[in-house]
Amino acid sequence: MLKRALMSLTVASMAVGMAWAAENPFIGVWKVNPSKTRMPDEMKVESKGGNTYTFNFAGADETIVADGTDQPGFAGTTLSVNAEAPDTWIVVRKKSGRLLLRGTWKLATDGSTLTDYYREFEPDGSTLSMDYVYQRSGGGSGFAADWRSIKETMNSPFVLDVKAYQDDGLSFITTSPYEHETRNVKFDGKDYPNQGPDTGRDSTSSIRQVDEHTLEMTGKAGGNVKNTREFRLSADGITLTMTINTSGRDKPDVLVFDRE
Repeated sequence: MLKRALMSLTVASMAVGMAWAAENPFIGVWKVNPSKTRMPDEMKVESKGGNTYTFNFAGADETIVADGTDQPGFAGTTLSVNAEAPDTWIVVRKKSGRLLLRGTWKLATDGSTLTDYYREFEPDGSTLSMDYVYQRSGGGSGFAADWRSIKETMNSPFVLDVKAYQDDGLSFITTSPYEHETRNVKFDGKDYPNQGPDTGRDSTSSIRQVDEHTLEMTGKAGGNVKNTREFRLSADGITLTMTINTSGRDKPDVLVFDRE
């Protein structure tokens, strides 16, 4: 009798888990909508006189001569800037001779905006393609300015696959040149290790349900909070908005996905 009762409880538990997975509205394949997605960026270019400039892309200053040659940059990389024309710069970063990224900068005739055709080359051979439009902030002339993006267009595919994880969790699988990572989480307040080739060392995720249409995921590295991701489902269940707040950044990334 006891064994039969335990078997019944196990079957009932499995049924509840399967029903939860089938009914969870976040589960599905989601494809990013580039026209509604925002990934704000800021970069600073300061003229040091002559053909020398200081660039700040991610909080680190790099001073080089804009003569098209590879020169020492941050984190063991090299940076080069080639002035192809008065209104066109080619910005290239390499590491150990391998091309990491190339940006083609086009300055508007009035100098108020700058368009960056940004291409990032991944180790697996894929290419992240983004087009940014920046607006000049503050003073400066030519390419020298504090540039803040007003439009970002993701040309590369970005897919978020949400699946059931075990009986009471979710698996968030992102696939794009920008990120290949899996986050398996349960609604128990615990940190779970992230998985995938783009996973940082000691990176984890935890999740909680805010309400029936909203989830909040906390990402950590070495035990320290690095970002939070809010997943908000539209009332009709066909749109998923992921808002990423990253430590040290003023503005969040807002990715809008459509259900496939």
